[in-house]
Amino acid sequence: MEHRTPLALFDRQTRRDARPDGPEYEVERVGDVVRQTGPAHGWNGVLWSDLDEARAGDAIARQVRHFTALGRSFEWKLYAHDGPADLGDLGERLRGAGFVPEPEEALMVAGATGVAGLRGDGGGSGGSGSGGGRAAVSVPEGIRIRPVTDGAGVELVAEVHERAFGADGTHLRRRLLEQLTERPHTVAAFVAMAGDRPVGSARLELPPGTVFAGLWGGGTVPEWRGRGVYRALVAHRARVAAAHGYRYVQVDASDRIRPVLRRLGFTRLSTTTPYVYEP
Repeated sequence: MEHRTPLALFDRQTRRDARPDGPEYEVERVGDVVRQTGPAHGWNGVLWSDLDEARAGDAIARQVRHFTALGRSFEWKLYAHDGPADLGDLGERLRGAGFVPEPEEALMVAGATGVAGLRGDGGGSGGSGSGGGRAAVSVPEGIRIRPVTDGAGVELVAEVHERAFGADGTHLRRRLLEQLTERPHTVAAFVAMAGDRPVGSARLELPPGTVFAGLWGGGTVPEWRGRGVYRALVAHRARVAAAHGYRYVQVDASDRIRPVLRRLGFTRLSTTTPYVYEP
């Protein structure tokens, strides 16, 4: 994959010219910062910035004042390829202003039709194909992948989320149900079922006006890890994204899942560190 073309597209479409997540969200450019403001259960934060040493302090302070006045925690997405050249300085400024960095993630991208294909999901969504010459991904025996379309399905996604990540799923429940109800064309969610038990789940964000579909929230309960559930959910979502006309699929990948994604055809384009501010 030619790095510069998809990375430039990613920056322009999903960051500088980002569209709001929904009607209750607002994306605005304030000076040299593009931010999204929305409800507390949604994503609030800085999508893109173009700062130098002279402007950075004031820009950071303005965002803190804005979100604090609303009682919102928010995230500043800092990418390794962002300007200025001395990104360490901006990270230091964010920490000095009260932001807490979360673990660094890799921005990984693949052509939606280039991800290894899926076969044998046992739920009517199978088929075959190797995605650019790679061996097709097999759904683990005894697993079927089912789409999520209602509140009962959302509960299954949240159950897996809580078990896989040890995190509260309250905001996830509300946001996903809201998307499925009010903006179903912008999201797809899936649960991997072992009989009547959910053992894996994942979301596919389908933002309008961009060629990038986002793979989010892929998680597997502890007793099913290492059996191919996550791989199957990645391949399944990539195929759905391609069917919706998206050129690329994108993941913010932790160290643990990067090797899996590389084997499926993903390329690392950059890294990102989420800096979180709690008012």
